[in-house]
Amino acid sequence: MRVVEFGKDGALRVILANPRGFCAGVVRAIEIVERAIERYGAPVYVRHEIVHNKHVVDTLRRKGAVFVEELSEVPAGAMTVFSAHGVARTVEEEAAARGLPVLDATCPLVTKVHLQGRRYASAGRTLVLIGHEGHAEVVGTVGQVDAPVHLVSSAAAVADLDLPDDGEIAYITQTTLSVDDTRSIIAALKARFRNLIGPDVSEICYATQNRQTAVRDLCRVADLLLVVGAANSSNSSRLRDLGADEGLPSYLVADGSEIDPAWFEGVETVGLTAGASAPDALVDDVIAALRRIGPVEVSQLDGIEETLEFALPRELRGPMTAASHAAMAN
Repeated sequence: MRVVEFGKDGALRVILANPRGFCAGVVRAIEIVERAIERYGAPVYVRHEIVHNKHVVDTLRRKGAVFVEELSEVPAGAMTVFSAHGVARTVEEEAAARGLPVLDATCPLVTKVHLQGRRYASAGRTLVLIGHEGHAEVVGTVGQVDAPVHLVSSAAAVADLDLPDDGEIAYITQTTLSVDDTRSIIAALKARFRNLIGPDVSEICYATQNRQTAVRDLCRVADLLLVVGAANSSNSSRLRDLGADEGLPSYLVADGSEIDPAWFEGVETVGLTAGASAPDALVDDVIAALRRIGPVEVSQLDGIEETLEFALPRELRGPMTAASHAAMAN
């Protein structure tokens, strides 16, 4: 990388968001795959990327995970893991019909959305899902409800819903959305439908909310925002969008190799965060890339301490071997 002239002091201040990176659901999903490989041996088949991050997927692949998009790619009797995004009931039924042993790594907060949707549908309400079409979580959620689900991704799209204004309507939300966008869509739903129920915006995934709050704080002190995460990671993209909404040049990068020195000409302070599926190693890689183009000073904002942990499936509980712990640390 070429050397650039940072701000007036010559050194780039990098301020880390707090919290950032892995959430409890991602930690649980990755550990499920790692423990399954240790306990049952490789290969272990994972339907869809366990989380949306190439670094994580490639690391697990080297350890013995095989990632597939359809269960038809899984050999008979092979240990199978469902990704953190959740799956449709038809996938669960196909696995059961084939007698595949399954470990479900669906994030418990996604499972909560599934249960909400089924409860509203069973009460006879028409269900609206706030989310992005085609996202793995949305596909799984729609497939978990035995009733039609109407997808809406913006406040403007609420007017296009082919539903009666006086109908009994309920809504649920994708867990990785922008809190502000979701709030505006809920407001539009409430303005149109007189008989509407659904969860408060505060029930959006705690990790999504915490990381978005941390980025808002970061944007108050930074000149430019870097978000570490995959292009297909919804929560990472929302963090980048939030920075742009705050008026900062904002970039989503997979790792340090995607850093463009031209971004930092004259920049004094960079805010750095990571999506919920991006490991700290990639944040470190971005900092190393910045140091190759000039002197860097790193600090961290105060923030919310996350202590939530999700239990593993019963089959995988118990101590891991020392070798497995060492592998997880790398």
